[in-house]
Amino acid sequence: MEFSKLWLDYRKLADNRSRVIISCDKTLKDSAAFEELKIAMASMVPDAIVLWKSEVFDDDSCLIVLTIRPELSEEEYDIAASANITEICAGSETGLLYGVFAFLRKIALAGRFISFTAHKKPSQPIRMLNHWDEADGDIERGYSGKSFFFVNEELEVNERTVMYARLMASIGINGVVINNVNVRRKAKLLLSIEFAESLTNLGELFARYGIKLFICPDFAAPKTICGLDTADPLDENVIEWWNTTCALIFSKIKNLGGFLVKADSEGEPGPMAYGRTHADGANMLARAVKPYGGIVIWRCFVYNCTQDWRDKKTDRACASYDNFIGLDGQFDDNVYLQAKNGPVDFQIREPVHPLFGAMKNTNLIIEFQLAQEYTGQQKHVCWLIPMFKEIMEHHTRHDLPDDRVSRIVCGVAAVANTGDSYCWTGSELAAANLYGYGRLLFDEDVSCTELAEEWTRLMFGDDEKVTSAVKEILLDSKQAYEDYTVPLGIGWMCHPNDHYGPSPWGYEFDRWGTYNRADRDAVGVDRSASGSGYSEQYAPALADVYGDITKCPDELLLFFHRVPYTHRLHSGKTVIQHIYDTHFEGYAKAEHFAELWHGLEGKIDDRTFKNGCERFAEQLRCAKEWRDIINCFFHRLSGIDDENGREIY
Repeated sequence: MEFSKLWLDYRKLADNRSRVIISCDKTLKDSAAFEELKIAMASMVPDAIVLWKSEVFDDDSCLIVLTIRPELSEEEYDIAASANITEICAGSETGLLYGVFAFLRKIALAGRFISFTAHKKPSQPIRMLNHWDEADGDIERGYSGKSFFFVNEELEVNERTVMYARLMASIGINGVVINNVNVRRKAKLLLSIEFAESLTNLGELFARYGIKLFICPDFAAPKTICGLDTADPLDENVIEWWNTTCALIFSKIKNLGGFLVKADSEGEPGPMAYGRTHADGANMLARAVKPYGGIVIWRCFVYNCTQDWRDKKTDRACASYDNFIGLDGQFDDNVYLQAKNGPVDFQIREPVHPLFGAMKNTNLIIEFQLAQEYTGQQKHVCWLIPMFKEIMEHHTRHDLPDDRVSRIVCGVAAVANTGDSYCWTGSELAAANLYGYGRLLFDEDVSCTELAEEWTRLMFGDDEKVTSAVKEILLDSKQAYEDYTVPLGIGWMCHPNDHYGPSPWGYEFDRWGTYNRADRDAVGVDRSASGSGYSEQYAPALADVYGDITKCPDELLLFFHRVPYTHRLHSGKTVIQHIYDTHFEGYAKAEHFAELWHGLEGKIDDRTFKNGCERFAEQLRCAKEWRDIINCFFHRLSGIDDENGREIY
């Protein structure tokens, strides 16, 4: 079994020490924090003897003291470090582990033991990864190989899952959903005794690293597993079945955090089939798990996926808000609604979901997607952290003490981008999304520039040319991808089904509600008050901006408005010229990224370099297709030439 250690591949420090003394209560000797220090010191100071306590301490020694302090919260830590003595205090073993990882990160970046102080507690209380893994080993929207959780319909707990738990704890992830929200075939049996032992083993491993285990159940399980003739959440037999099932699995799996549920969405079963509400369904499950401290996370990704493309009034963007806003305040306190960051589906540019700030009496979790379904599928470099940070800092303009998304939500989840590839994420550069996501949720004050440099140096070392090149690639990559793909927030324009590569009308006459409405005169979807009315779902101050063509931000113009190609943006350019310019500029940036990467030959390991070269070659091929097909599409429709006379086919 071969896999990368990613940012936990500890390198030798410049310091030479004869001994490293880890001083702690005897009960902490078996903790993950103590173990991580031993693993790290063996690589960072390979000539040193690592001891638990010692009578001998001199200038050639390093003392690390681990202490539990009950006055600190469970995930909170304090670090007071000098060149020779470091004290890490926390409110629990999990907090100590976070403190240890922070200490190791700091000295790894410095290249030696240094003096510093730190006090941290997580910015977000719930910091989750949602894996879309199937029991047969496939991963829906997976671009990094097969599942490392499920092999041949068995749940694996091995050295790779241990490494996974270490990696996740190092970035502060505290909840992991291991199976797909679309529950298929044998995954339905995760609720049964068949998986109890392996789930218990995985749960125990996760608990050691401060991670709660979650599973996605089939809402129709009373029918598909038990053989009842209904899954009606208000049926007494259904309620009894869920209560009995939860009592059994929670008694076996001590670290089970609860359920993530996709219901009444894209063909998945749910309460609406029985004339019930989402609150009825979620609350029934929440009451079944509540005696064991469990929670139910209920996805808001609910819309009509059989829309007639001729229907210009029905708007998929409106659906999630319309389905849930009337239920505000009706959910139990251990129910969390999980809404995607935008109203449609993880596009490179869409407005922030209007439910954030509008549902004032409901627990909300925001959902991102690390798996690059619509952003290059880990073949294109597209660092999403600047977008995530922008969304979390977005002001909803609702009447709240703090109207930012980060202050409204109770937690954050992301669709994982991992698999059984050597580097976990298919491309080493895609691992920067995973790392940055966790770090940002734990410490919202860290800047994107800091995260890019931090990850690059932990991954590749301190060569200035490598750091400069990789940082530049990461920081510019999201805008480059947006530039050479879909313009001004219009979204989609990709191949149906696999969602890769350009196909401007691929979805235009289909049932999915993802239309651009482009013709010879104009492009865009009217979502103003006089159109679908979607803009009115926002707080009045934002609705006024989004619904007014003269105020709407350029980057969202075609999401909210249908405009002629000659419409002038705030930038002064016409829509059509903006499309031409950005597609040429975006491709040029992709060429520059590839040049920067090729310049690193010999400075990073051959395996990583070769993998990067292959992926940049594919990015250039695909970006060229995007540039030429999108420009050609709009040129042929509009009949308007490029002002700069560049070749458009």
